Amino acid sequence: MPTFGHLREIVTTDHAALLALWQRTPGIQVRDEDAYQPFCAYLARNPGLSLLIEEGGQPIACLMAGHDGRRGYLQHLVVDEAWRGRGLATRLLDEVLRRLAALGIHKSHVFVLRDAPEALAFWQGRAGWGRRQDIEVFSTRAVGA
Repeated sequence: MPTFGHLREIVTTDHAALLALWQRTPGIQVRDEDAYQPFCAYLARNPGLSLLIEEGGQPIACLMAGHDGRRGYLQHLVVDEAWRGRGLATRLLDEVLRRLAALGIHKSHVFVLRDAPEALAFWQGRAGWGRRQDIEVFSTRAVGA
């Protein structure tokens, strides 16, 4: 399969373009944590793990990733609609998992919204990834946030 675009690490100046990509992508929920300051803090805490693919200087695909020292966590795996079906998501995923493994992180999680059928299909069809039946996810916001 031909390789499209240039793969590189995400930097803070990519925020506006990535935010626009996330906002126009069905199945991605943009939240307060996607604002500029939390985005920058996430990149600083997880250097070299969040990646994008760009074409003509514009991001066409991205994957945010981090870890807690034991498990990797993947967010916002997005391929712009016009670029889908060319292996870009797999390219990003393989590279992020390789980078996590180099840090000793061999198990990763991704949270997929139930109302995101394309994302669910991607992960359900992905070898080695399985839907968890043994846990439920609970979330909270810090007091005063």
